Amino acid sequence: MKKLLGSFFMACVGGAVAFALFHFTQGEPPAPQQQVIYDNTPVRYTLYSGDESSMDFTAAAEMSVNSVVHVKTESTVASQFNNPWFDYFGFDTSPQIQRGSGSGVIISNDGYLITNNHVIEGAQKIVVSLNNNTTYDATIVGTDPATDLAVLKIDANNLPALRFGNSDGVRIGEWVLAVGNPFDLTSTVTAGIVSAKARNINLLRGDMSREIFPIESFIQTDAAVNPGNSGGALVNTQGELIGINTAIASRTGSYAGYSFAVPSSIVSKVAADLMEFGIVQRAFIGVRIQEVTQDIAKENGLSKIEGVYVNGLTEAGAAAEAGIKEGDIILRIGTNTVKTVPELQEQISRYRPGDLIDVAVWRNKKEYIIPVVLRNQNGNTELRDAAVENARNALGAQLKDVKPELMAELGISGGAQVVTLGNGKFAEAGIQQNFIITGIDGKPVNSPDDVLKTLQAKSGGVLVEGVYPNGRKAYYGFGM
Repeated sequence: MKKLLGSFFMACVGGAVAFALFHFTQGEPPAPQQQVIYDNTPVRYTLYSGDESSMDFTAAAEMSVNSVVHVKTESTVASQFNNPWFDYFGFDTSPQIQRGSGSGVIISNDGYLITNNHVIEGAQKIVVSLNNNTTYDATIVGTDPATDLAVLKIDANNLPALRFGNSDGVRIGEWVLAVGNPFDLTSTVTAGIVSAKARNINLLRGDMSREIFPIESFIQTDAAVNPGNSGGALVNTQGELIGINTAIASRTGSYAGYSFAVPSSIVSKVAADLMEFGIVQRAFIGVRIQEVTQDIAKENGLSKIEGVYVNGLTEAGAAAEAGIKEGDIILRIGTNTVKTVPELQEQISRYRPGDLIDVAVWRNKKEYIIPVVLRNQNGNTELRDAAVENARNALGAQLKDVKPELMAELGISGGAQVVTLGNGKFAEAGIQQNFIITGIDGKPVNSPDDVLKTLQAKSGGVLVEGVYPNGRKAYYGFGM
């Protein structure tokens, strides 16, 4: 009996071995071989393409690390203890020193740097540390809250400036490096890919009284960027500057997967304006726009959803004067296609008032090319003067010409009417919205330009006289 059971067991084992040999030699062919590089853990692996150069960022890093600096700021803020009793009980009520920091990028050999406006906003002292640990005091050349950019200047020469790249040519999925100088640790490099372009994340805040109209068309990446990297460089694998790292998407304040950079197309224009004029020469096309939906595309005979829809025009604006109509769909600015509102804003932000551009629009199922001369916010092609704009910001008000019928009704020959009020001299003095300024220090005012040009040259006390639309005359005094 034992002999019979042993023979049966051996037969079963032999059959199993034969079946296994047949399965592995005659079954499905093995999958194509891929070269795999494993790390020390058995659950993670990286598929290797075979092209070492596509993953080598050393040259780009070497070209950029010395061009990225650390920016330290100091400002004096009033103490939170402003009650005399706090003095009595020994609390420190003296002004406090507030410190901040961020990164910046050298953009010229003779000491010009670009950073974020929020890094240096309100700073009374700015110190820049280079990657070789040398330090310089920096001055503010100009700021642009609309794009969250600022230009600084240090007294140095032969600096390693970073070359501007073409952000238009950046492709989704392309490898990029984020280079920052956080916490004064010398430059730090992280890598990631471009996740999206022309992102609007509603980060920047507008201010009508200061004529701040936010422009957001961010490059989104998954390169690790933390708060100290604000103002640092986003570079391509050729070591060219394609953006300034500005924001992160995070609920904790630390990196959580997405970061956003101002594209170099905007950065280079803003930097050039601030260095030449001390202020950004911003052009406006004069349209109210919205994204093209599937219904809008179908109604207008577009074969695909593209462009931006014109749902309104600024009176006497550049677009209206050129012949663009409500209901048109803007397809291109020059040779650059626009598919979203942020893309259109980005394209227009590259130009100055007075520049001529070709705008391709879709109308009545046909494409038309319309030449447009861009204008400034005041509806003309004049370039802005930094001193005048500083006066406007100090006043905290937006002014406009008085309508002829209102002048006739009030018996005045000119003036400048207050349209909006924000924080500034006018609001502090008690001036209210719609007040019409007719004179400053006894001299007549005929236009908004008269107000700004007069006040930008003033110092000391100022007396403003005028009238409200109901006929009530008023006088206000304040200091410049």
